[in-house]
Amino acid sequence: MYFPILRGRQFELLALRECVNNGILSDFLIPIVEPVKVSSTFTKTLDSFVDHKHPIGVIRNPVVGKWSREIVKTSNQKIQKHYTELLDNKYLIETFYVTPDLGSNGVLWENRILQFEKSILICNQQEYVEHYEHITSGISPLYNIIPDRADFRRSIRANRVMCEDHFPKQSRNIDYSGIDTEFFSADHLYYKEDGYKGFSDYSVVGSEYSETGFAPYAVAIHIVYFDDNNKLRIAHFVSDSNDDISDPARKFGEAVEKLVQWNKIMKLNTMGIKAFEDTYKNGTYPGLGVAKKYSIMHHLELMSVYLNEVEK
Repeated sequence: MYFPILRGRQFELLALRECVNNGILSDFLIPIVEPVKVSSTFTKTLDSFVDHKHPIGVIRNPVVGKWSREIVKTSNQKIQKHYTELLDNKYLIETFYVTPDLGSNGVLWENRILQFEKSILICNQQEYVEHYEHITSGISPLYNIIPDRADFRRSIRANRVMCEDHFPKQSRNIDYSGIDTEFFSADHLYYKEDGYKGFSDYSVVGSEYSETGFAPYAVAIHIVYFDDNNKLRIAHFVSDSNDDISDPARKFGEAVEKLVQWNKIMKLNTMGIKAFEDTYKNGTYPGLGVAKKYSIMHHLELMSVYLNEVEK
């Protein structure tokens, strides 16, 4: 099982929605979304997963973004009501970060009874492992997402899912210029023999979160692919006209042309790749947020095809 974790920003949500609406997500892939901002895009995305009967994890106690502050506002009552109703649907899996504020199994928390045996717990801070043991009280959560480290494995033994941030983050997009391709992950090959029920990461976005964007000097497109040994690598396609922030459309065109030429050899055939190729063919600029959406869609479809083959 694969559990990609995505923050609920607009284009991450749109990527998830387009994937589920087009039926390209494997039954062995359960995305987990962390709401960061109150929006109809978020609830519409959850609606799509319910409509298509595909499970999705929803983080109830987000640690980044404005969701927790915004959702209680009177102006957001309609979205709050719909969200609360959605949480009762069996295709939405309540997911929690293990923090000192999280209550114990079976108690009332945020107006709902905690049922960890039906929930996913994310314990990524070693200092909270003892609290995890306290709040679960012998109950085995549906899945426990933890870092692949001995200090977590010793204490959290049931239904473990290994989680690592594999995205090779650089300070600036231009820093990818000298890195055509690099190793991404082999977790999908070894997680079972390492005693895990699944593997998790932050897709091609990474775990780092920022509230604001900025105009980059360079445009970089990141595409994951399998090498001859079925290990995942990630290729970077970077613009050339990187002296200032002007003309992002031109920069995107330079980057996507490199992707298209590369794919003539690789022959990747996902919705995300086809969307990139269409922008090149038509000479259009979809915007950097849409480009990120295409990269995420490609990654999720690529993994879905792989999982459908190896898990059947």
